[in-house]
Amino acid sequence: MQALTMVTRTVRSGLAGGRMQAWVVWVVLAVVLGIAEVFTFTAVLGLLGAAALITAGFAAVGGPLFAQFLIFAGASALGVFLVRPVARRHLLQPQSQRFGVEALVGRRAYVVEEVSGLGGRVRIDGDEWTARAYDDTLVIPAGTAVDVLEISGTTALVYPRE
Repeated sequence: MQALTMVTRTVRSGLAGGRMQAWVVWVVLAVVLGIAEVFTFTAVLGLLGAAALITAGFAAVGGPLFAQFLIFAGASALGVFLVRPVARRHLLQPQSQRFGVEALVGRRAYVVEEVSGLGGRVRIDGDEWTARAYDDTLVIPAGTAVDVLEISGTTALVYPRE
């Protein structure tokens, strides 16, 4: 609330004294909110900054001060209640495709050299990998089809297919 009071006083004194126009105050507020958004990553301050820029445009064409505050409040409310939930939903979506070694998890592999809890080798999509049995008590003979359950460093943890 103090920030709003300070902005109001600045705008009134600027308009009365001819030192600073209202749109400049809104632009400065937008820049400050944008910089603060960089450090918070909440999207709220960025949306408030966008609302301040919209208000700056209205102030630049000579809109009255009371209407500027109404436009700022309306644009802020629209941003926070309509845009932010959509943005959050897109940011929190799980990754649709896996890349790198993550893409190998769940694939079928074939044992090239007997695999036990201590080690072995498997062929995954044409590449040979060091492997260990996911269950340390298993010994998987060469030629067996296995599923890759996990990749740990450069070692595939595998389990026989059923």
